[in-house]
Amino acid sequence: MRQANPQLSALVGAVVEPLGYELVGVEYLGGGQHAVLRVYIDHPDGITVDDCALVSHQLSGQFDLEDPIPGQYELEVSSPGLDRPLFTVEQLQRFQGQRARVRLAEKRAGRRNFEGVLGAVVDDELHLELDDGEVESCPLALIERARLVPQF
Repeated sequence: MRQANPQLSALVGAVVEPLGYELVGVEYLGGGQHAVLRVYIDHPDGITVDDCALVSHQLSGQFDLEDPIPGQYELEVSSPGLDRPLFTVEQLQRFQGQRARVRLAEKRAGRRNFEGVLGAVVDDELHLELDDGEVESCPLALIERARLVPQF
């Protein structure tokens, strides 16, 4: 699965986790003038705007010291939301049985986007049960993005 730079994720985790939050994942989008560093946090009691502000303030201070990203970027800290992004094998396994959208880096079976029920992770492949009953095996290395699909 594709994730932000492991060193950047480790630095963010070293700030977020001692504050009592779960680091769901880190995305670094773009470059140039409109780069965005997006940090997703969670807590059993939920996430408030104050939680995001606290984490943002702490991360900004740490980033000022270590300067892990060259150039300008915008820091966003948020909860994962109902359409929670999935960044790790552990998260895929944790939400097994729930509906998700998966986007691959390259076409497989003639397409890149799949939606279905998360199955097991076997031999570095995510099994996704599609609506037609077929099971698509998505190599973890090709997963560009995975998100839960909220059920109402």
